[in-house]
Amino acid sequence: MKNIVLTGFMGTGKTEVSRILSQKLNYILIDVDSEIEKEQNITIAEIFKQYGEARFREIESGVIKRLSEAKNAVISTGGGAVLRQENIDNLKKNGVVVCLTALPETILKRTSNNDDRPLLRVENPILKIKELLEFRRPHYEKADIMIDTEKKSPLEVAEEIIIMYIGVRS
Repeated sequence: MKNIVLTGFMGTGKTEVSRILSQKLNYILIDVDSEIEKEQNITIAEIFKQYGEARFREIESGVIKRLSEAKNAVISTGGGAVLRQENIDNLKKNGVVVCLTALPETILKRTSNNDDRPLLRVENPILKIKELLEFRRPHYEKADIMIDTEKKSPLEVAEEIIIMYIGVRS
């Protein structure tokens, strides 16, 4: 069976949906950002602060390449993982890539209580979200499946993914 890989902007539900999927399918759960933090022994926010986004993306690509070899896994990526084609290629080798989407206002609401979002530490976060979404849209659209999480619970999203995954997993 191919892995299920969740991509999408921060605040679209990747973490919660991936937990539900891994439980329902009895797959291992792999969170790319958590793996980076364990491997580097530093938080994502600190990597951004100390080394910048470019260095973070290099680290992320190495971790994704390694993790994409897993079997029977739900892999939750960071929101910018799709910015490098090599990441998409590695994740698609053994996985069905699912992109979760939501409106900018919903994303802001879902992420407003979390200080671990280095890209949103700006004066006008809604504008930043809109800019990033527009820039990343062509990358997100490379997913095998796109799912709008706007008016759905994480459980509903997970169930929708399972139905679609069964149709494209071979």
